[in-house]
Order: sequence, then C-alpha cells, then structure tokens
Amino acid sequence: MFKRLPGDEIRNLVTTTPDTAVVFRPAVIQTPAILTLIIFAWRLLAGLVRLLWRHPVAMLATLTPGVLTLLYGWQTALLLTAPVPTSLTAWALTHWTSFVHLIGWRLLAWWRLIWVYRRHWQPVMIVSGLGRHLWGRDYLPRLGKVTCTPWADLVAVRMLKGQSVKDWADRLDHLAQGFGSASCRVALSRGGHLTLTIPRHDHPLAERIPALPAPDSPTAGPVEIGKQEDGRPWLLKVHGTHVLVAGATGAGKGSIIWSTIRGLLPAVRAGLAEIWALDPKLMELSYGRALFGDRYAATPEDCANLLDQAVSVMQKRAARFAGVQRSHTPTVDDPFVLVVVDEVAFLTAYHSDRELRRRISAALATLTTQGRAVGVGVLAALQDPRKEVMNIRSLFPDKIALRLDESEQVDMVLGDGARDRGALADHISPVPGLGAGVGYVRLETSPDPIRVRAAYVSDTDIRAMADAFAAGEDA
Repeated sequence: MFKRLPGDEIRNLVTTTPDTAVVFRPAVIQTPAILTLIIFAWRLLAGLVRLLWRHPVAMLATLTPGVLTLLYGWQTALLLTAPVPTSLTAWALTHWTSFVHLIGWRLLAWWRLIWVYRRHWQPVMIVSGLGRHLWGRDYLPRLGKVTCTPWADLVAVRMLKGQSVKDWADRLDHLAQGFGSASCRVALSRGGHLTLTIPRHDHPLAERIPALPAPDSPTAGPVEIGKQEDGRPWLLKVHGTHVLVAGATGAGKGSIIWSTIRGLLPAVRAGLAEIWALDPKLMELSYGRALFGDRYAATPEDCANLLDQAVSVMQKRAARFAGVQRSHTPTVDDPFVLVVVDEVAFLTAYHSDRELRRRISAALATLTTQGRAVGVGVLAALQDPRKEVMNIRSLFPDKIALRLDESEQVDMVLGDGARDRGALADHISPVPGLGAGVGYVRLETSPDPIRVRAAYVSDTDIRAMADAFAAGEDA
C-alpha cells in the first residue's frame, strides 16, 4: 500500500510501509533583520517610483492637497486647490470633446487599471493558466500601461519567458470573462510584449446602420460602406484588389454588396467605373437591374459569357499597358470594372454542368490573378467557404467573414490563426437586428482582423437608386 503525503514540498515522497511516519523538516535560513528591512525599503521605493512614473497626473492630484495641508493648513490648501476642480468642471461642461481627449480618457484609464485589471490580474492569470504558482510564489505576466479609447481598453502586457502568442490566443474567452467583457483580442506589439484589446461596450455596432448617402464626388477609391467597431468609417477598397465575402444565410452579404454599389454610383455616372453583375439566385441583384444595363447575367450560361467578356477586356488592357504602365488609373476610356458575383459557389461547385463550372472557375481564376493591375476587380459572395466549394479563395487578397456556422470556417475564410486573433465570426448573433452586416475584415496588408458592420440598404433604397440612376439624377 502506497501512502502519498500532501503538500508541494513532499508530493514526490512515498512510503511502502503502512503507518510509517515520514518526517520532513525544511531547511530554515536565518535572515538578518537589517537585510529584510533593506529589501522591504527597496521594494517600497521602487513601487513609489513606478507609481509616479506611470500615473503622474493622478499622483499629483492626490498628493498636492495633502502636502499643502501639512505645510500651510487645511484652509490654505482648500483655497489653493478649489479652483482646479472648478476649472475642470467648467471645461467639461463647455467643451466636452477636448476635455475627454486630454483628461477624460487618462482618468478612465487610471481607474480601469486600478479597479479592474490590477485588482483581478492575479486570479485571472492563475485560473486561466497564463500564470504559475510554484513553491509558494506567483509567477505572473507583467501588467503594463492601459490606454482607453471611446470603445475599448488597450492593455499592454509583458509575457512570461517561454510563453507564446498562441498561449494567450487560446485563452481569449477566459480573459474576456475575467475582466467583464464580451470579447477580447490579442496582438503582438513587439518581442515578448502583447496588446490586449478589451471592448467596454459595442455602441458603434450595436444597432443597424441605415443606408449611407452616395459620395459627392465620383471615385473608384475606397468607398464608405459602414462603421468599424471604434466608430470610424469603414472604407472598403475595391480598386486594385479582390474581395471575398462569406457568411451564412441572413448574415448581411447583400448589405456589403449594395453599399459598395451605392458608393460607386457617382463614378459609374461619370464613366469612371462599371459594375458587372452576376446574379444566379435572381433574388439579390435583380432589384437594381437598371443600374447594370446589359452587363447583368442570371443564368449560368449568361454568367459564363459575361465572365469571358470581362477576361477579354482585361487581356486587351494588359496588351495595351504592357511596357507602358504597371498600375491602373480610372479614366473614361479605361474605367474601373467591378465584377460582382452573388453566391459564387452555385456557379463553381453546385451547378450540374461540369463544363460550365470549369469555364466559370477558369474565368474567375484568370480575373483574380491578373485583373487588379489593369483595373478589373472581383467582389464575390458565398455561404459555404470550404475548399472543394471555392478552390480559388486564396486568390482574394481581402476577405470578409460575416456570421458563420462553425468555428473552423473562420480560418477557412480569413486564413489560419484569424480566430485565435479574435475574429469570432461564429459568435455573431443570428438575430437580424443585432448581427446582420456584422463581420470581421482581414486585409492583405494586415493579419489582424477588424470588426465592422455594413450599412443596411433596404429594397426601397435599391429601387430609389435604380430609378434615380435611370432618370439621370443623383442617387
């Protein structure tokens, strides 16, 4: 019979003889009292210096009244310090924006650091497994500076030696719940240092965004189609790239497509852009058929023919641009061509005609590999992101993941590691008012996903655009 004794120090000591007492006496080192006092004094001084360095404004506001009281009495201290809060209050009431920018976010960051992160740091790190409790001592990642933005806290962290970004990415749910947030994202700032993005609320994306007005000036550049989670406009680049949109039924793919078309209408009217529409479902792009003219296809045969025409335009431009220019500038003679394909999987995988599927896949592959340099872009939308359904998805530099059914699909759309970086597209609400149009964008220039929401363009808005465009009026 083995008898195992409890405790960290003797967890590996066993005895094979029942009822035999094993006595363990730990070594005790007598430390001189003066050395102990010196260590405590040094730690206290280092803590005060660190506190003053990190929070100079808060420490100044706290210590100044006390020092003045000790030197001159409380009456003089009150007389000297009272104008400061009065001035700050007047500043906040008269010009709230500048007060928040210069003072408010710093005070909030100090409060969040003390009351939320530092107070809960040790238990969250230990329970989540990011910290270690060994031999009676806690080894914790070091909590750094906290910066507040209008929507989230940016928390700087120094990892323990031997930790990796994946160790933190695997515990995003633990961090979010531990610090009272709905989500959390992690990004590597520099070697050994991370930045945690912890949202405080979701105000910019909490409600449905109405259709945005068309731009005043014609442009094929980035078009505003919604908002980012920090409240800034979401500008989608379509000229000089290709965009793949993936999402389940009702996730809001139509919002992205129609918001993009709406933003390009002034350029279409000016002759600087053309929109070629492939609508195999006959349910999405048919509402604005007047916007596309004869560049609209619904049957698979017509879609294949229209794609072949786009390939022909691309190849003719490439022949003219060869040795003359390497990038495209939209002009009336050579406008930017955006090929919009709704439910591309039906054309590339689900249609029964194998030869037709081959033609369409070959045309799309040709456009996505050679088109952006000569001003031909592809905006494709699909529901099923599997490789056997869309085998050219890697040819789209920019990708958007709306609500998805499975967590594995997030990396299929946005690339490996996107979900570990916080792209929780499988957690988006299926309720249309809460989750329609909400998604994550991964750009060619950055591996970090950005949470966004596209504006909702209703059927009434689409018909109004088509009627105004046909009548030659501003949309």
